Amino acid sequence: MAAIPTQRESESHDCGAQGLATLPGSPLAPGSARALVRTAFAEWAGRGLVDPVRSARLADDATAVVSELVTNAVVHAGTEVEVDWRLEESGAFVVEVRDHHPARAPRDPARGEAPYDTPEYGRGLRLVATLAESWGVTYRTGTKTVWARLSADGGEDLDGRAPAHTLAAAEALAPQPQRPGADRDWLGRGALSFLAEASDLLAGQLDENLVTALTGQLIVPRLADWCAVWLEDEATVRGGAGGAPTRVWHASENRIEELSRALEKDPPCPRDGTGVALFEQSREWGRSGPEPYPWPGDALGPQDAHGAALAYRLIAGGRPLGTLVIGRCGLQRFPDEVTGLVEDLARRVALAIGAARQYARQATISAVLQRGLLPGAVAEIPGVSSALVYEPCDKGGPSGDFYDLFPAGDGRWCFAVGDVQGKGPEAAVVIGLARPWLRLLAREGYRVADVLDRLNQLLLDDATEAADAAARALVAGGARPVAPGDGPQTRFLSLLYGELTPHDGGVRCTLASAGHPLPLLLRPDGDVRTAARPQTLLGVVEDETYTSETVELGPGDSLLCVTDGVTERRSGSRQFDDSDGLARALSGCAGLSADLIAERIRRLVHDFGGGLPDDDLALLVLQAE
Repeated sequence: MAAIPTQRESESHDCGAQGLATLPGSPLAPGSARALVRTAFAEWAGRGLVDPVRSARLADDATAVVSELVTNAVVHAGTEVEVDWRLEESGAFVVEVRDHHPARAPRDPARGEAPYDTPEYGRGLRLVATLAESWGVTYRTGTKTVWARLSADGGEDLDGRAPAHTLAAAEALAPQPQRPGADRDWLGRGALSFLAEASDLLAGQLDENLVTALTGQLIVPRLADWCAVWLEDEATVRGGAGGAPTRVWHASENRIEELSRALEKDPPCPRDGTGVALFEQSREWGRSGPEPYPWPGDALGPQDAHGAALAYRLIAGGRPLGTLVIGRCGLQRFPDEVTGLVEDLARRVALAIGAARQYARQATISAVLQRGLLPGAVAEIPGVSSALVYEPCDKGGPSGDFYDLFPAGDGRWCFAVGDVQGKGPEAAVVIGLARPWLRLLAREGYRVADVLDRLNQLLLDDATEAADAAARALVAGGARPVAPGDGPQTRFLSLLYGELTPHDGGVRCTLASAGHPLPLLLRPDGDVRTAARPQTLLGVVEDETYTSETVELGPGDSLLCVTDGVTERRSGSRQFDDSDGLARALSGCAGLSADLIAERIRRLVHDFGGGLPDDDLALLVLQAE
């Protein structure tokens, strides 16, 4: 098939409709691209630009082509992927997929060109070559574009039957029926949608165990009578999986246990005549198999004593993650169309496992970091009961809200409820500065206003140092644009900080609010008033001078401290604290214990929005006994 000349990309076309999207270079990109194309065809049909019936097959082909082009870009470039699609006046569909790593050109198997990595590369493009009227590659500085054009009449012959090239593509990817007349739908377009839907299903999973479970359900019994997956961890010795398989599936449930025991005795690590592990070679080549695997005949019974089994290495980003083994009874060898389809599926499984492991690593790091940013336990204060509610919105990353309640010596206890601008690593940096300094300054004897003065200056100094370091790095590296998020970040902190001194008859509370929702004091009779005045955020104004207020908490008095996840909880255009909503809610808590006050406010905040909060939520109740 001849490629269209390079200038084709810049030719002008009178397009009936078009779209453009930039997708991250991740396993989620192909699924996103398929969804965009499906949505585009639905929209075009609604606008009368395409015939809903006659364009159905074209939409299917376009979805499959876009899926394969984006998958190839993700696997072999790893950069952001730009997808540009359009519907020409003739009804033809054109898609262009650009990446930013033009080091290797995809080769055209239809012209007899061997792909660079046969198992990993080229099968998807063979599908593209079969479905597309024409396709090619265009280079620009820093980018490579693979494009394809699907004609408007390619979806259906005049007699209503699928065209020969479409059936050829489906049959090239479909398994042969195991029994006469079985799985005839695979001889149509089933295999094409199978890979697309399998990609959608696998890409959305963030648990590698669930990925392996889905893998077995996808393969057995459609593609094989049984399969098994071995997963390796980062420390696994080179040379292949070992030990018991992670999961085993068989079309007959009563064969699974015996099959699993047999596979455990013969883990997939085949060797050639030189004694070199074949999978070790596959690691170096970046290939995923398949390789022959010994048939576990004794475990399958006399009726299935013979068959064919293949092992596929699961490799993503050059890292071996495990091994997939499939088996089919009564065969001497698997049909090529089955081995190719499973190889495509194994590549997607490996990408999904890699993504799940990356997510798990990030979640673990975030959880450890979050634990380090919060106190292990809140202090118990004589004559004061306390209750805390802390609900980070993003369970997988550091929250921007924090709290503390600790002894400061000399009969004093200090508390803090803060909220950092933003979330994630930048918020963690600010909390990592603020919380230890609060404790240090308090234990050194500094009073409330002085602590805020010094913490404000600390944040400003830290921001200045970060800006200076970024400027020096920019000068040393030459003038280059700074990407969003790469430069020094502004570090603002809203903080409610106070000091408690228990005494006979009550508790003296000295506190100050720096850009934070004001604390509310609840009396036993239901009266509610603010206990501080508003002041400037920390980390904003140089040489700002902060002041504090002192209130006496008598028996039964309660002090409520919250973050803006409470006050700004939304229900449509309204916020929870509109018209003093928080004060009215607190007034209804008169006579309740600290724990019950905290729980009632939490429940009211949740109920107000009619769903899970979309911001971090923290509240602290201090009640004099």
